[in-house]
Amino acid sequence: MTADRPRAPVPEEAPRWLGELAAALAATEATDGAGERLDLPRAVEQAVAMLLEVRAARRTVLLIGNGGSAAIVAHVHNDLSNALGLRSLTFTEPSALTCLANDHGYGRAYEQPTALWAQGGDVLVAVSSSGRSENILRAARAAADRGARLLTFTGFGADNPLRKMGSVNFWVPSQRYGHVEVAHQALAHLITDCAMGRP
Repeated sequence: MTADRPRAPVPEEAPRWLGELAAALAATEATDGAGERLDLPRAVEQAVAMLLEVRAARRTVLLIGNGGSAAIVAHVHNDLSNALGLRSLTFTEPSALTCLANDHGYGRAYEQPTALWAQGGDVLVAVSSSGRSENILRAARAAADRGARLLTFTGFGADNPLRKMGSVNFWVPSQRYGHVEVAHQALAHLITDCAMGRP
């Protein structure tokens, strides 16, 4: 899902671009499953608790995203598996993803494997800059239908539907893909770093 992109910056605007990134990170909002605002430390703690509960129960973290968000979830997958010892799974392996998109349409490309793998006690991490991508929304519903909890990372419009679906939802108030994606990666690092070393 694309957005109307802001004008591309020129190199002389680098300090302003970085300042806007810092402002977007500082203004990140978090909400719970009822849409109630959470302060950032509490939201991070709840996200950490979700991951540690998955590990303790030997359940699985499923991760989905498109484009740059797919790269983010691939990185998060590495951190969850290597640094935290969590069972985790992405659905972005090229031959499988193109097979599912070809057979079922790209809008269902994550729904089918999510429906196959998600179980109660699992967590689906859904990363989408717009929060409106059909394949992400369908997979999120499929995970919820099977008793999995959702952890979401979105940006762009405050009213995006994915932001309303998670047990914990992080929203970055920016229209720039670069700002949203870097913020999502930073938030994911913050959560995994906070979880390291915990029993």
